[in-house]
Amino acid sequence: MFSDLITFCSTTDLEATTRFYGEILSMPMVLDQGRCRIWRAAGQGYVGFCRRDSVPAQGIILTLVSDDVDGWHRRLLEHGVPIDKAPAFNPEYGIYHLFCRDPNGYLVEIQRFEDPEWNQGTP
Repeated sequence: MFSDLITFCSTTDLEATTRFYGEILSMPMVLDQGRCRIWRAAGQGYVGFCRRDSVPAQGIILTLVSDDVDGWHRRLLEHGVPIDKAPAFNPEYGIYHLFCRDPNGYLVEIQRFEDPEWNQGTP
């Protein structure tokens, strides 16, 4: 078993990325290495962004789990974040979720599990 998880992504605009993850999503920054910054997403789960010349954002979805999907929807709209898909129930996966894009074009999903087994800690 591993102790922590960090997902690293590329960014061409580290300051806009910092505003999105640090201010809009309220994630605490845990390490600033100059060209790379790391935020705590949950528990021992982290997301890091490193400044690069290009961003290969295709195929990546950063999923954040929260009981308050509607609250996050309101907050994202208040900050002018474009919503790709408004909150909705997805019966295929048993989740309630929304999709938006971060400043780099990465797809960000905020979701709540509706499956009682997941909510009991046994996915």
